[in-house]
Amino acid sequence: MSRNDFASVKRIVVKIGSSLLTKGGQGLDQVAIKAWVKQMATLRLRGIEVILVSSGSVAEGMSRLGLKTRPTLLHELQAAASVGQMGLVRVFDDNFQQHGLHASQILLTHDDLSDRQRYLNARSTLLTLLNFGVVPVINENDTVATEEIRFGDNDTLAALVANLVEADLLIILTDQMGLFTGDPSVYSDAQLISEISVNDDRLDSMAGDSRSGLGKGGMSTKVRAARLAARSGAATVVAAGVVENVLEAVIDGVDLGTHFLPDIEPLVARKRWLAGQLQVKGQLVLDAGAVKVLKTEGKSLLAVGVKSISGQFDRGELVSCLDETGLEIARGLVNYGYADAFLIAGKSSSEFAAILGYADDSEMIHRDNMVVI
Repeated sequence: MSRNDFASVKRIVVKIGSSLLTKGGQGLDQVAIKAWVKQMATLRLRGIEVILVSSGSVAEGMSRLGLKTRPTLLHELQAAASVGQMGLVRVFDDNFQQHGLHASQILLTHDDLSDRQRYLNARSTLLTLLNFGVVPVINENDTVATEEIRFGDNDTLAALVANLVEADLLIILTDQMGLFTGDPSVYSDAQLISEISVNDDRLDSMAGDSRSGLGKGGMSTKVRAARLAARSGAATVVAAGVVENVLEAVIDGVDLGTHFLPDIEPLVARKRWLAGQLQVKGQLVLDAGAVKVLKTEGKSLLAVGVKSISGQFDRGELVSCLDETGLEIARGLVNYGYADAFLIAGKSSSEFAAILGYADDSEMIHRDNMVVI
């Protein structure tokens, strides 16, 4: 995706770093946040869905608690995050309401996205919020995350969210102009890189760690985030958040910051992930009508078209779809675990509530979570 194509994007993830949000640790920058929210509201009016990944809970908590340096003990970080999250939620909600928009708070841990059922739940919730016109504000759940499940930085979280919702573009706002050929504070001849492939071998040597001490991220985490986002075909732009109307400028194709090319089409990336990187946990045998719909019309798989089920699987796990001869025609993430799927196989979605005692997704497998073999 070239910069000229950004105007056609439909869904973006915006990540704003701690140093920007808190004026270098002095407390939330109300003026800057107001300007960023105004830009995101403008993008919503242009038909672009926006998800915000916000750093700053720990930094804001440090400011409120009078801490001069970032805590190193996990429970102190969690306490600071708990205090700071209150300020973050309030300021974003107040500003989005001024533009007639609702915001929502979502706190995630790595465990939420590594577990297939919780992954699917998180995806469904986010997509539903976007359908309602809400701007989700996401942060790592620092108050409960342990070292084993922490994302480590919100650049990584933002990239995983881009994968989760199949965003077209990830925009990371930072206190740097972008990626340089070397550290500009050390090398006077360092040049800003306008565009580079995520697969370029030079990236590892050019990216450095954070020097602010406020957040966990540096340019190295942004390179890693760009590579993660590329797994689902999303492009990434790293740009200075202080640039006037920076979000609108990026979408309008202005040459600022560093554009990381994913070098892979989104559909190809998702097919590769579904078809090759997940373990198949079960099989669904489909009738001829369902097979035709999947192969020729690209629609979702409904339970009414399922003749039989085998294997043991939970909601969100990968299952194989077979025709009546046993030929595999598709793979996808199933919306119901084995026990419930067995009960509703061959049934209309209008019968789910009576059979299961609840009604969740109307599809057995949504087309966005399926690849036809």
